[in-house]
Amino acid sequence: MTENIGVLGKKSTKPAQRTGVERVVNAPLPTVYGMFRAVGYLDHDRGDEQVALVHGDIGTENVLTRLHSECLTGDAFGSQHCECGDQLSSALSAVVAAGGGVVVYLRGHEGRGIGLLAKLRAMALQAEGLDTVEANLALGLPVDARDYGVAAAILSDLGVRSVRLMSNNPRKGEALLRHGVQIAEQVPLLIPPCEDNITYLRTKRERLDHHLPHLDAVAHWS
Repeated sequence: MTENIGVLGKKSTKPAQRTGVERVVNAPLPTVYGMFRAVGYLDHDRGDEQVALVHGDIGTENVLTRLHSECLTGDAFGSQHCECGDQLSSALSAVVAAGGGVVVYLRGHEGRGIGLLAKLRAMALQAEGLDTVEANLALGLPVDARDYGVAAAILSDLGVRSVRLMSNNPRKGEALLRHGVQIAEQVPLLIPPCEDNITYLRTKRERLDHHLPHLDAVAHWS
């Protein structure tokens, strides 16, 4: 408890402000992919509610893991502007096929951290010819504002010390390393491109260093 002096000079007390990530609930979650445990967390620093979907007995080392940034348009609406919805589906399928793993669904990461409405504004600029990097910068926003500290804290709470990280983005692995989670392997999560997202994916490869070698086979879309 912290002690404060009120306006009348009387002492009052109030709870100290909580910080960090707190596990709140652990609930069974049957899905079309298989059975998961939905472990819910509250990030006291940012106010976000987070969830980790855990399948099987994951152990502590070399845990097959996906850090999935929230994407309403891709995850819920099936947008083909990005590959996010297909990556989420593939990751959930992969951990079930492997017999165990974790998908940390990171809220507050919409549009690489700029928020839903800003992401939609950036998409409108992309429709006018800007790429995803140029669009964010034209709005005066960072290219990537995501922070993975909360993901590392969730993995730590789950007892995970090292991961086989399903990602094409080397910066995710670098971020986890900075927060003390070891990377045993970076596992590609390659989704076949379509005409609506090929430009976006090429920009991610050329300007954001994503490892997307399968794009080399696509030459018929300009």
